[in-house]
Amino acid sequence: MSYQNISPSEASELLEGDADAVYIDVRSMPEYENGHPAGALNIPVMHHEAMGMVPNPDFVRVVQSHFAPDAKLLIGCQSGARSARAAETLIAAGFTAIANVAGGFGGARSPTGEVVERGWMELGLPVEYGAEDDKSYPALVSGANQ
Repeated sequence: MSYQNISPSEASELLEGDADAVYIDVRSMPEYENGHPAGALNIPVMHHEAMGMVPNPDFVRVVQSHFAPDAKLLIGCQSGARSARAAETLIAAGFTAIANVAGGFGGARSPTGEVVERGWMELGLPVEYGAEDDKSYPALVSGANQ
C-alpha cells in the first residue's frame, strides 16, 4: 500500500467536502505558528535543534493516539518533501488512507528555482496564524500521553 499525492487545491476541496478528512501539518512548531492551512493540526515529523533538523521520535505515536489506521489524513509541510517522508512513515505504521499534499504550504520548486507546484499560501487558500490550543503540538502530545 502507498499514499497518493494531491495538490493543495485538491486538499482544500477534500477538507471542505469530507468532514472526516484531517490536514496534519508536519512542519516545525515555529513554521506552523507563522501560518498554516486553516484547521490544520501540527504534528512535526522533524524538530529544529541546535544542530539542525532532527527526527521527532514521537511522530507516529502521537498520530496513532489521535487517529484510527483508516483515518483520512492529508499530510503537508512547506514544499512536499517532509510530508512525503511522513506519509511513508505512516503507511509503514499501518495507516491506509494517507495523502501527501505535494507543494505543501509554500510551494515546490525545481533545483533551478522554477515553480513545480504552487503552495497553499500562493493559491490563496484559507490560512490561520498562531497555534490554537487543541491543534497545537504541545496539546496533541499531552493528549497522547493520557
